[in-house]
Amino acid sequence: MNRHNGTIITEFFLLGFQNLHIVKIPLFILLLKIYILTITGNSLIIFLISTVPSLHSPMYLFLCNLSFCDVFFTTNIVPNMLHIILEGGGTVSVFGCLTQLQMFGFCCAAECYILTVMSYDRYLAICKPLHYSSIMGLKFCLNLVIASWSLGFLFASISRLLLGGVDFCDRNIIDHFFCDFLPILELSCSDTFVVELEAFMVLPFIVLFPFVFVIVTYVYIFFTILGISSTTGRQKTFSTCSSHLAIVCLFYGTLISIYLSPSRGYALNINKFSSLFYSVVTPLFNPIIYSLRNQEIRRAFNTIH
Repeated sequence: MNRHNGTIITEFFLLGFQNLHIVKIPLFILLLKIYILTITGNSLIIFLISTVPSLHSPMYLFLCNLSFCDVFFTTNIVPNMLHIILEGGGTVSVFGCLTQLQMFGFCCAAECYILTVMSYDRYLAICKPLHYSSIMGLKFCLNLVIASWSLGFLFASISRLLLGGVDFCDRNIIDHFFCDFLPILELSCSDTFVVELEAFMVLPFIVLFPFVFVIVTYVYIFFTILGISSTTGRQKTFSTCSSHLAIVCLFYGTLISIYLSPSRGYALNINKFSSLFYSVVTPLFNPIIYSLRNQEIRRAFNTIH
């Protein structure tokens, strides 16, 4: 609850997608199907990696956590978004809105770190194969996973704590389908300097530095692959990291397009659909890419089947 000059704001109203008219029901059904497929696909990957001994390796441990992250990420947004589409909008308490934002930041940051850890794993496997087993032991891998989740939770919790001290008054309409950072900040009627400063200082550690690290590791990987004499060897080596590379490009491509685009006017609708792709479609692509491009995953599925 926030008080300012006698005005009390206890809830926000999410507009969602306006003027859907005849496409409302088809859009609802499409997004519901995508959500079901996302949960099913990622759950299947988690099940396969947990039960098939041949998949008990560092790369698949990280992939399993990536699937967990996608399940949490899309479940935090999609069910409420489906309700908003059907009803033409929806109310959410200030506490619920800030909690959804915290979970969004948590999952987004954790995914950035997990993808970074996966790129480091591929770098060691391809560029330092003789040292791979001694470096990527079980304890070290678990520490990397725990650090990824912990850092994501820490940064998201700091933002949540600072936003909890912000006052909201008069306006309570969010022109979005979920509680994103900038739309919430725009509704504040108090000084948001500290919140904006924290976001400015933390964001490079969540997005920029991991992204640069991934780029550097893949530069080394590509040069190592080019140094392999046989074409078959190059193709086989590249196939071990192509799935991860495709997911990295998809993840960072949509993430950067969202936060570099304007957030007002016509561009706001583009931003909404970019966010829709990022929060709904991207988590579905992860299991699809790995099931189509990864032979070990396919073999494990055929074995279980």
